[in-house]
Amino acid sequence: MTVTVERPATRVEGRVRRQASALEVAQRAIQYLLLTLLALFCVVPFAWVLLSAVDADAGPTVQAPAFSLANFARFFTAADTPRLLVNSLVIAIAATALNLAVGVLGAYALSRFRFRGRKFFMFSILLIRVIPAPATIVALYLLMVEMSLDNSYLGLILVEAAVALPVTLWLLKGTIDAIPFELEEAAWMDGNTRFGAIRRIVFPLVGPGLGAAAMITFMAVWGDFLTPLVLLQSPELYPLSIGLFRAFSAFNQVDWGVLAASALIYMVPPTILYVLLRRFLLRSSLGGALKG
Repeated sequence: MTVTVERPATRVEGRVRRQASALEVAQRAIQYLLLTLLALFCVVPFAWVLLSAVDADAGPTVQAPAFSLANFARFFTAADTPRLLVNSLVIAIAATALNLAVGVLGAYALSRFRFRGRKFFMFSILLIRVIPAPATIVALYLLMVEMSLDNSYLGLILVEAAVALPVTLWLLKGTIDAIPFELEEAAWMDGNTRFGAIRRIVFPLVGPGLGAAAMITFMAVWGDFLTPLVLLQSPELYPLSIGLFRAFSAFNQVDWGVLAASALIYMVPPTILYVLLRRFLLRSSLGGALKG
């Protein structure tokens, strides 16, 4: 007959394992609770926009909608809201196009030419992004006034394109750095000029960088609120970002349905642009921007 005696150390180890297991369960439960609260915090505003946009009796709270498309109809038939959308598209598209046109030429020069102070210049323009926008907005406004470009599309487009230019330069420089210079030299041997080689060799290969830069610039301009608020004084020039703010703050009675429909429409152009450019975003890399 064999008698098994449980050692005290074994019992202690069992209690320690059970306590550790209970502690892990409690930690996991707290983690899931925090994640659930964070998810609700992020999802509820979008749920309100989506439900209120199709709710005939929309209010400031999330509720089951009385389904109707009247809010969208009022958005497009109102006197001012379609103009706000057109203004936003004009400003964002023009600023993005100008930013890319200047950015690709500047990035080519920074990538292919070696000159004194090149690295200092690159890091200097990148430091511009570190300065908060409210710290420079007054100086920008005074500069636009001196140039008679305040309260105009042109002044706002120039400012928006210039503000986004440092990131575009760094991104496109990294993309052009990855293109072998020997390809351009071969084009020169075939009789192409430098600009001809750029058009035939560089531009077709810089597509991923251009797509990423276009997405970043468009999103920055489309979502900007402070710059047009300061530089524009005429309501007929306002973009949709300011229109949403004025619709919420300028009147005692807020049309929650139209406000939600406007917010939903406001999300559509960036979403479409992302769908069109997502393959360029996946192929583009910021890592090469630090090269050279």
